[in-house]
Amino acid sequence: MTQAVVVQVGQCGNQVGCRFWDLALREHAAVNKKGIYDEALSSFFRNIDTRNVDNGPDIYKGKICSLKARALLIDMEEGVVNEILQGPLRDVFDSKQLITDVSGSGNNWAVGHKRYGCQYRENIVEKLRKTAEHCDCLQCFFIIHSMGGGTGSGLGTFVLNLLEEEFPEVYRFVTSVYPSGEDDVITSPYNSVLAMKELNEHADCVLPIENESLFEIVNKINQMSNSGKLGTTVKPNSLVTSSAGSAKTLQEKPFDAMNNIVANLLLNLTSSARFEGSLNMDLNEISMNLVPFPRLHYLVSSLTPLYTLADVNVPPRRLDQMFSDAFNRDHQLIQADPKHSLYLACALLVRGNVQVSDLRRNIERLKPSLHFVSWNQEGWKTGLCSVPPVGHSHSLLALANNTCVKPTFIELKDRFMKLYKKKAHLHHYLQIDGMEQSCFSEAISSLSDLIEEYNELDATKGGPRIDPSRLKIAV
Repeated sequence: MTQAVVVQVGQCGNQVGCRFWDLALREHAAVNKKGIYDEALSSFFRNIDTRNVDNGPDIYKGKICSLKARALLIDMEEGVVNEILQGPLRDVFDSKQLITDVSGSGNNWAVGHKRYGCQYRENIVEKLRKTAEHCDCLQCFFIIHSMGGGTGSGLGTFVLNLLEEEFPEVYRFVTSVYPSGEDDVITSPYNSVLAMKELNEHADCVLPIENESLFEIVNKINQMSNSGKLGTTVKPNSLVTSSAGSAKTLQEKPFDAMNNIVANLLLNLTSSARFEGSLNMDLNEISMNLVPFPRLHYLVSSLTPLYTLADVNVPPRRLDQMFSDAFNRDHQLIQADPKHSLYLACALLVRGNVQVSDLRRNIERLKPSLHFVSWNQEGWKTGLCSVPPVGHSHSLLALANNTCVKPTFIELKDRFMKLYKKKAHLHHYLQIDGMEQSCFSEAISSLSDLIEEYNELDATKGGPRIDPSRLKIAV
């Protein structure tokens, strides 16, 4: 069994991470009734003997003593991490897994990347190594961060670079939350584009998620809950109930419902690593099968059924309808239209009592309406995990490597150029040691190159199917 380590950076990263660990524990508790530490739990948790000093050794195959998340929590403000340590998850983390400061990064990528990166480098490397040493077979790192702020974008991408240096053989999955056009952080276009250059160069897979899409999904769920139709109440033992068992109200924390959606994405993505299945998909296979060109590693994710996330008591969707939903714009975590763009590859990760024949049938049904690149017409990867999400019979996560991410990047570039042409707010960045204006020009150049690569692929759409030329071997 393999293990994965989660690195949560910045306010957004830690809030999403907190929801992920909470939901993962509930999911394992629903399956693991006897409280035995098994392989499923070992993929993301250690089992510690707390009776010994210094937390004692790990215990395998025994009763659960004290579970510790395989995680590193980093934030340059203490607020969110302190909140986690005072909440119901306080026992899942210990002080050896935390790196915090008090002043924050002031929504400045350079402060996070250049200043705090240098300052905390040794500390981060040491804690990453310690976490990795507790794994028998470390398979991948998950980084969760946002692109708009200073710590998430700056220090988050600094950690990504460190992981490549220290663990070059271990895959790096990045969940990046992109700011909306109406973002209240005025420098977010700078932070996002500077971070994009690092993601282009150092990540194996990036799952871009847009705040606007999350907001729209939460609104839809609320409408469904408040529609008054028969059965559209929130379930009493819902995954969105707090640890006290009372239903969470949206007033409690405005971002909780949005963070839940991202946490559910990660829950479904890692389900094959955590549970048995008839067609388990190795996490590394996602990168291997979905990323034909190293820089084009941005995967559009869509979840279905959406109401899993709010646990609204509506009748379950039929299986075939669920597959159709996964290719519907309403179910995507980024505002894009993959159906009318070009697919490089697509992965379907299904949970629950679903047969391989169901998968094949639905792929054959959907295939004619989707445009795949000529050299990868059979570019489907499928995974079946037998354990469904709590309270549901089945769910589906679709990951598409598709040129439809291009408009998101074009819009980001436009917002960057509006500020950059006027040299607005540049002095805040240039006064940081090691930050030069060339960092900006290199970042926008890297983003432009990425957009151009997508343009070149889009230009081939609708053309005749040509088999790629084979290597000619000189005799």
